[in-house]
Amino acid sequence: MVHVLSSRTLLRPSDPERSRVFYGEKLGLPVYREFGTGPERGTVYFLGGGFLEVSGRGGEPPSSAVRLWMQVADATAAYEELLAAGVEVRRPPVKEPWGLIEMWLADPDGTQIVITEVPADHPLRYRP
Repeated sequence: MVHVLSSRTLLRPSDPERSRVFYGEKLGLPVYREFGTGPERGTVYFLGGGFLEVSGRGGEPPSSAVRLWMQVADATAAYEELLAAGVEVRRPPVKEPWGLIEMWLADPDGTQIVITEVPADHPLRYRP
């Protein structure tokens, strides 16, 4: 069996600097580490319990099968912060039939991002 010590999601954006501005400045993800030099240098961001690495340069659009799921404490507050930062929100926070509050956006290359709030009474948090 594989014993995983750490993990991260890797993105190969079409424009690495534009993606660094989006994830680092607009979303405000804190930097874990940086490596390399030049425009394709790598930047790894803290992403809750994992990491997001933006490095290299990709030539193909992202797959619609891949989405980033980010849990926040307050989706409405996150929505207001993202709008103030100039992020295009594709769908504002909505309570879904399964009980989560979800907001949808995309990064500059079109990678879909789901910003999620887990209400206090949701089974992901509350277990009687």
